[in-house]
Amino acid sequence: MMNAQGRPTVGEPVTATAATYSGHRGLDHEEPLIFEIGRTDVTGVDLPDVDLHGDRLGGLLREEPIGLCGLSEPETVRHYVRLSQRNASIDANFYPLGSCTMKHNPRLNEKMARLAGFADLHPMQPQKTVQGALQLIAELARWLKELTGMAAVAMTPKAGAHGELCGILAIRAALDARGEKRTRILAPESAHGTNPATAALCGFTVESIRANEDGRVDLAALHAALGPDVAGVMLTNPNTCGLFERDIVAIAEAVHAAGAYFYCDGANFNAIVGRVKPGALGIDAMHINLHKTFSTPHGGGGPGAGPVVFSERLACFAPLPLFVEDANGFHLIEDIESAQAAGAQPLGRMCAFHGQMGMYVRALTYMLSHGADGLRQVAEDAVLSANYLLASLKDVMSAPFEGPCMHEALFDDEFLKNTGVTTLDFAKRLIDEGYHPMTIYFPLVVHGAMLIEPTETESKATLDGFIAVMRKMADEARAGNVEVFRAAPVLTPRRRLDETQAARKPVLRWKPETP
Repeated sequence: MMNAQGRPTVGEPVTATAATYSGHRGLDHEEPLIFEIGRTDVTGVDLPDVDLHGDRLGGLLREEPIGLCGLSEPETVRHYVRLSQRNASIDANFYPLGSCTMKHNPRLNEKMARLAGFADLHPMQPQKTVQGALQLIAELARWLKELTGMAAVAMTPKAGAHGELCGILAIRAALDARGEKRTRILAPESAHGTNPATAALCGFTVESIRANEDGRVDLAALHAALGPDVAGVMLTNPNTCGLFERDIVAIAEAVHAAGAYFYCDGANFNAIVGRVKPGALGIDAMHINLHKTFSTPHGGGGPGAGPVVFSERLACFAPLPLFVEDANGFHLIEDIESAQAAGAQPLGRMCAFHGQMGMYVRALTYMLSHGADGLRQVAEDAVLSANYLLASLKDVMSAPFEGPCMHEALFDDEFLKNTGVTTLDFAKRLIDEGYHPMTIYFPLVVHGAMLIEPTETESKATLDGFIAVMRKMADEARAGNVEVFRAAPVLTPRRRLDETQAARKPVLRWKPETP
């Protein structure tokens, strides 16, 4: 069946087109590597020969051709435009990648970040010449402290894992100041993998805390694990199963009673921003992924930013630089001696300069354009979208936990049992439908997990289209159409790869074929 635009209607299977001589399929052009397109003996521009009389390279002058290919301008532009069309991106389609919060980046944010006064700054400029930028960073810090109910914030960490490192280093610094040698960090079994890795990097051993039948931390198991050698707990709330930890206040009280600290992974702050202040829950440190909650570019669109907020218990251990405002304006304290003179005990520095200015501009623009009420609605709409997906799919797919979710809808592979179709097959089939797959096989506590995060930026019409496809695919799997799933994707420039061999024997360098 075709719709008015000549496309198959939602849910109708699409068969692969016939092979072509060129490798192209209509407007989908086969695109070789740039080294295969160009020639190393030509160049796209005419440059005069230069007669060099000696050099200052200390004998390091190249003796052989560099081996770069020469292309004309049209060839170069077409190559990179075609490559850009192969990207799965939030600008191209719905991107339901659970745990990663792939939401729309408003173009207003991008416009503000490109203003000359922000985009052209250099980190080594005299502080008196960047007062506007420092004021913006201070204003963003004020918003972050207000939204989290925390006493201090470190702006320089570059992303989530770097923020975790900052928080755990602050905990270690606080323990050192108390003269205590505590060696263990507790982490729920559903924790992000970076949590135990960060704790281990900081010299702690990690002990996993089991979940109860509801997918939340088992409070009895936590109490049993606490002791005088526990430095802290690392917990995500809402957790990686997309559920709010209802016992979080009791957890914080137990951790503090044991003399330990509470680190919260702020990856899922998007679900509670404007609704819950983590500081009121007893949290001592929490990183905030600006790309997840405040819509700065994600991953390769960065570089990223992961500010860390601290409670009164850890505020004085925040890393350098410290932001200070006095009668002469804003300035930075960048050495430990001056910081100590001001009453702080900084753990050191997290990076060479002051953070990622472009991300700060984007995040503050997002905050100011939404306002306090708009940020509250962000969380409400994100949770509403996820529960709409969960309610619309749980009769044809299987959810491991009863009740509503927060910002992510989690399914397992029970509905695929005895069909011959795996979670991986299901995800690959979704690619042919034009969607980036959801996160699969994570969290590890759920067998064959499919973690879907719609975010607050998608319309109901978009979600309805995705739901219709997922329902049709679930029906198709139960109908026994196994080969369609195992062959998928068939409508992509590249088919399914041998992922095991790709991981074990990657080809990292292109070499020309020998005649």
